[in-house]
Amino acid sequence: MKENGRLQDKIAAITGAASGIGRATAVAFAREGAKLVLADLQDKGLQETLAAVREAGGEAVVRPVDVSVEQEVKGLIDLGLATFGRIDILINNAGITGQTVGIEEQDGQDWLKVLEVNLLGAMYGIKHVAGHMRERGSGAIVNTASVAGIRSGAGGNAYSASKAGLINLTQTAACDLGGSNVRVNAVCPGLIETGMTKPVFDYARSAGKEAKLGSRCELRRFGRPEEIAAAILFLASDEASFVTGQALAVDGGNTASLNLPGMKF
Repeated sequence: MKENGRLQDKIAAITGAASGIGRATAVAFAREGAKLVLADLQDKGLQETLAAVREAGGEAVVRPVDVSVEQEVKGLIDLGLATFGRIDILINNAGITGQTVGIEEQDGQDWLKVLEVNLLGAMYGIKHVAGHMRERGSGAIVNTASVAGIRSGAGGNAYSASKAGLINLTQTAACDLGGSNVRVNAVCPGLIETGMTKPVFDYARSAGKEAKLGSRCELRRFGRPEEIAAAILFLASDEASFVTGQALAVDGGNTASLNLPGMKF
């Protein structure tokens, strides 16, 4: 059953769709009328997302994809074009955390893998959909960055650097493609309970510290994937037709202040 039809008859490709923010976005898009091309390395989770999309009344095709491999990303875009004839929306959501050790213990290979997935993966998606969107004279691309790309303390070194790079890529790509009416934006989630953050939540709960999760946010709580999906939906829809090159923090107010909540002078 469609809700407001904000994406009626739109075709959207989503990476990292097997769980968390990617799955929530796929379901939200399906409810708004979009047809979907879904990708992830986790095939079981991808099939579960497909079932959820169908339950929401949507239509989708799925493909296991490693976004760090350019030809696999190109294959995803080609699948969308072959199946539905066009791609109106691209959501670059796939990402990994990498190590969280101190700077003196950093491993270059870990850095390379994080950058390949989080930054190059998004670049490959933009690269291979851009020509098609230019020809059509329209398109919306949304990258899942992070508050870790805005300021330190929300992730490891490699992860934070990759997300800062993704924010900058969002801005430069928006400038490259704006003349063709192709918009490029990013969302920057704060602490959200997803498969990627599961270790953090599991530790807090086992240690009796669940109440502290999200305590540094002005809203005093952590977020849900559906709340990030709602922001992605806005940026992908025609409601954001005059929004491009922006990094929207959806973080409960975490980046609004350098101080802890309730300790402002």
